[in-house]
Amino acid sequence: MKILVPLKRVADPDNANKIKIVGGKVDTTGLEFKPNPFDEYAVETALRLTENGANPKARLGEVVVVSFGPKDVEQTLRAALATGADRAIRVDSTDDALDGDLVARALKTLVARENPDLVLLGKQQVEGDSNQVAQLLAEYLDWPQATFAGQIKSEADKALLVSREVDGGTLNLRVTLPAVVSVDLRIVAPHGVKAAQTAETHAYPEGVRFAALMAIMAAKKKSLVEVKLNELVSDPSVKVTYGASELPPGRKAGIKVKSVGELVEKLKTEAKVL
Repeated sequence: MKILVPLKRVADPDNANKIKIVGGKVDTTGLEFKPNPFDEYAVETALRLTENGANPKARLGEVVVVSFGPKDVEQTLRAALATGADRAIRVDSTDDALDGDLVARALKTLVARENPDLVLLGKQQVEGDSNQVAQLLAEYLDWPQATFAGQIKSEADKALLVSREVDGGTLNLRVTLPAVVSVDLRIVAPHGVKAAQTAETHAYPEGVRFAALMAIMAAKKKSLVEVKLNELVSDPSVKVTYGASELPPGRKAGIKVKSVGELVEKLKTEAKVL
C-alpha cells in the first residue's frame, strides 16, 4: 500500500503565552514550531498500515509525507522520515498564502502524480481548526472518504473498515481504496490500527513512535524534494482571508466574599446575572 500523508508544522500550543499581535497580525517571532499533533497521528497510522507490527523495520508499503511551507519546514519533514516515512515532498509556499481549498487543490495534483492508494490526514490543524482539507480533497478526487477515524482495519489492502465515535456509540464505515481518511487522537491507541499483515492480537505502545539517533542520521539520506506551488495549481488564489487578529481584553482581578449571602447579593446588584 502506498500512502500519502500531508503534514503541517504549527506553533507549539504550549507557547500561547508568547503570542503577540502586531498590526493586526499574529507575530510568530520567538515561537517554537512542532508537527501538528493530528498529522503526527496520521503519520503513525500510515506506518502501522505499511508494516507487520511484529517487525516494524520491514516496510511493506511506502509512506510519502508532504508539507506546505518555507525551507524551515524541511526540519519537520526530516523528523517524519526519521520515524519511518520513506520519502518527503515540500511544496514551497508561506502560511499566509494558503487556505484549506488551495491546499486541497494542490494535493489533488500531487495525488495524480504520486498515485497513492490512500491519503491519510489529521482531522484538523490546531492553529485554525478549520477541518476542511480532507473533505475538500475527497470531493475534488471523487474518492470515498471517512473522517475522524478512531480505529482503522485494513481488509487485504483493498478496503478499510473505519470506526469513529458518535453520540451514543460507534459508527463503522467501509471504504474501498483509493480513499481519503482523516484521523482523530484515538487512532494511536494500542489497538487503533490493524494492518492486513499484522496479527489481530498485536498491541502497539500508546501514542506515536519516536526516532532513535541512528534513524535520525539515516533520515538525512532519504529523498526530500521541493515542488513549487505554481507547479501544482494554475490559480493560487485563496477563498478565505483573515482581516485582523486581536488579543482578548484583559480581565479585572476577582474579589473575595465572606459568605454565600454576600456572593448572591453581589451577583444580583453588581454582576446583575441573577
